[in-house]
Amino acid sequence: MSRIKTHVKTGDHVQVIAGNEKPRTGKILQVIPDKQQVIIEGVRMIKKHARKSQDRPDGGIIELEGPIHISNVKKIDATPKKKAAKKATKKVAKKATKKAAKKATKKAAKKTTKKAAKPAEEIASDTETTENS
Repeated sequence: MSRIKTHVKTGDHVQVIAGNEKPRTGKILQVIPDKQQVIIEGVRMIKKHARKSQDRPDGGIIELEGPIHISNVKKIDATPKKKAAKKATKKVAKKATKKAAKKATKKAAKKTTKKAAKPAEEIASDTETTENS
């Protein structure tokens, strides 16, 4: 018995991309890999007649979610807020790295100018001491 791999799993947020329920979205309640079907919360509601039982003494008509073929659903991001927050975090991190890079280049430039200036002063002081002797 090999397991059938699917692109969605229970709890994922999906959008229906084909069929009568086309523009609808919802959370996956159940994946049926043998039949390649999924049951999505609030999508493809069907009515089922229930017999009288101890659970339902009156019987009646029950509304349930019906299965949809797995190829007719597309996985979407659960919350756009998370995506926006992730994008904002990346933007802040990018700015921080740019600022750090600027600081590093400024420090490096200052150090090189100081190093370049010191030897010139030392050379001048060395020549003055040799001239005085």
